[in-house]
Amino acid sequence: MGTQKGLESIIADFPLFRDLGPRNLEIVAGCAKNVRFQDGEYIFREGEEANVFYAIRHGQVSVDVFTPQRGPMTIQTLGEGDVLSWSWLFPPYRTLFDARCLTLVRALAFDGACLRGKCDEDPSLGYEFMKRFAKIMTERLRATRLQLLDVYGAPGNA
Repeated sequence: MGTQKGLESIIADFPLFRDLGPRNLEIVAGCAKNVRFQDGEYIFREGEEANVFYAIRHGQVSVDVFTPQRGPMTIQTLGEGDVLSWSWLFPPYRTLFDARCLTLVRALAFDGACLRGKCDEDPSLGYEFMKRFAKIMTERLRATRLQLLDVYGAPGNA
């Protein structure tokens, strides 16, 4: 019980979960654990099963897409306070990018299957997650668009 209460307070301070309410924080904490990744380690690779998302507490993660012409291309660099992965929310639950640690990373890992079940049981919680993750998805898509414009928009890059 002490561990879950500790996680609840950490989760409550995280931007994604602000104002979620004590009952929902307790539910979310029940699906969370602390994790750590080393510099250079891949958290996940494109196409892998996606049943976890991460709230980064410390460190930096590169979100990359592989292109045959250029190799890995960084779409965005995430750090403290950012959330990594939304693929756990939508079938077929497969990752869309690579996530590689640029430094030592400490994060909270959330069991996506656990949270999907909790959201199915409580549609108001599910709606909160959808609103919050829609914002994250919009930011990532905007970053991807800007990166692609930068790479392919310059004359002679077609």
